[in-house]
Amino acid sequence: MKSKILIAGALSGLMLFAMPENATGTEMPDYDKFPTYNGEDLELTVDANGTKFRLWSPEAEAARVMLYPTDRNSTATDTLAMKRSDGGAWVTNVPNRLYGKFYTFQIKYHGKWLAETPGVWAKAVGTNGERAAIIDFATTNPEGWDKDRGPALKNITDAVIYEMHHRDFSEHPSSGIVNKGKFLALTESGTHNLTGESTGIDHLKELGVTHVHILPSYDYNSVDEANLPSNQYNWGYDPFNYNAPEGSYSTNPADPATRITEMKEMIKNLHDNGIGVVMDVVYNHTAQNDDSNFSLTAPGYYYRHRPDGSYSDASGCGNETASERQQMRDFIINSVKYWAKEYHIDGFRFDLMAIHDTETMNQVAAALKEINPDIFIYGEGWTAGDSPLPVERRALKENVSKMPQIAVFSDDIRDAIKGHYSNAADRGFASGKPGNEETVKIGIVASTAHPQVDYSKGNISKFAYASSPTQIINYVSCHDDLMLTDKLRKSMPEASDSLRQRVARLAQTIVFTSQGTPFLWTGEEIFRDKKGVHNSYKSPDSINAIDWTLKHDNAAQFNYYRELIKLRKSHPAFRMTTSEQIAKHLVFDKVDAPNLISYSLKDNANGDNWKEIKLVFNGSDKPQSVKVTRGNWIVIASDGVINAEGIGFSKGGRLDVAPYSALILAREK
Repeated sequence: MKSKILIAGALSGLMLFAMPENATGTEMPDYDKFPTYNGEDLELTVDANGTKFRLWSPEAEAARVMLYPTDRNSTATDTLAMKRSDGGAWVTNVPNRLYGKFYTFQIKYHGKWLAETPGVWAKAVGTNGERAAIIDFATTNPEGWDKDRGPALKNITDAVIYEMHHRDFSEHPSSGIVNKGKFLALTESGTHNLTGESTGIDHLKELGVTHVHILPSYDYNSVDEANLPSNQYNWGYDPFNYNAPEGSYSTNPADPATRITEMKEMIKNLHDNGIGVVMDVVYNHTAQNDDSNFSLTAPGYYYRHRPDGSYSDASGCGNETASERQQMRDFIINSVKYWAKEYHIDGFRFDLMAIHDTETMNQVAAALKEINPDIFIYGEGWTAGDSPLPVERRALKENVSKMPQIAVFSDDIRDAIKGHYSNAADRGFASGKPGNEETVKIGIVASTAHPQVDYSKGNISKFAYASSPTQIINYVSCHDDLMLTDKLRKSMPEASDSLRQRVARLAQTIVFTSQGTPFLWTGEEIFRDKKGVHNSYKSPDSINAIDWTLKHDNAAQFNYYRELIKLRKSHPAFRMTTSEQIAKHLVFDKVDAPNLISYSLKDNANGDNWKEIKLVFNGSDKPQSVKVTRGNWIVIASDGVINAEGIGFSKGGRLDVAPYSALILAREK
């Protein structure tokens, strides 16, 4: 049975782990001198010649493969001795195709046989991932899989990313979904709540998002797949088998092929409906230390250590991996390539990406772009603690200019709009706190150099760290920390939910009209909450599941978000791709009032059919006026109402902007 270790998400790790056996100050091996192997036949190959096993374990004194008839509760039927091969690997062959069998590896290290492991490259596993499986992958492909393609995407700024968790999205009784909490939930069409509003994949299509970013879907450690009726929940940031799908999201975790087929069916159905799939990957740490699959095959190699031999812990979860070492770098690159090829994944979100080095991330991007030029990669440009990796080598947001095909989350715009993530009571620009105007502007220009933005006044960043808007992901909340609804309830305790919804609309309007790529946390479009829980990584469904009756109760909120997304997708002015375009076409107006920002997108920016778009954001609790050039303006948004095609007309002049709202005007001449 899987260990019951529960790992928190990024910036929230709470677990303490035992020190490794060698944490005594003894000299660590020179891992850079280890031989490496980058062939495509690591772990398992089945072909006309039979079954071949290959394990990378350069310091092993002996190695063997254990064969089993079932995924658990059975004894080994055969033990295969392995022989040393090139590149630090061990191999053994069987002349038969062993389809239907399960296996583990075991190495002898310092005179002792370590625990059995499915290896680091297991692509099919049984219950709880403790034994790897030998299956024919051709039998796991849905009908039409060979022609399956994700949506074409010229630039990442054309994406509208919707972050979701399998259980959150479908588990609530009001979802109308049969396969609750499963991959198959996103294959069901025609689902709706009790009042007839669409749910599930139909909801995503109605909202207009281009991609779903699904929280970890690889095989993770914390949920016992043999006891799913226990209703366990976890985000999944505790990796166990990186290259096999999570069994608790399948209808039969004991059948290795089922989880693979069902995940592919989910992806294909999303693709058939014009929606891409972003996979959340967590290569920066493992759920276990000495007992991880990494440690049981190549002890010590895959991790960074402190001088005394203990595990370094930039993840806040007990350890951190060493991406700068060749075999670990190759593992990360080959793993994402595998998901892109075998599962047709359209993008990757890297958890605590700054634990990795910039060279690895650049090689990841290059390898993926060769497979599919439309794939995009983004991640958290920070760590949860210090690391032995030098700062200049880390994939930090401050170093994103060194990674031209990688994007990072903008904590600048996040905290400036809603208030600091770690202080529940703190307000931001959209909720009435003055002093955040310049930092919001940093977000609006996607952290690129702009002649009218004074970075010295930024709350977080003090220089333009992005070379291009394609390197920035804009958001106000995600699965981590308080989601927007809960943040507004805690920071605006005296306000009504009606007023908080106005603030939420303003906040998201800033995000979705800013340069860069917008990112939305699931359910915020219907003002869903998590009952004030900021770190719900193992909270029950009563906290995490979306109550779909809210789509009826908060219909106006949903309609606003839908029109906002439609506006962005309809007008390339919001989706510029170079810093030069932004500096030329985005012009801020001089305003002296606090909590007021006014600017224009001018001269048919990025080929837009609108000559000029005027955007004014009023984050105060009082009406504020702005001067707008006289002309024939279409009113797109005003006083908490929006329509991508217009809600009226204006001649310009001095105009009032309602409290906590956006005014958006457009003119064609």
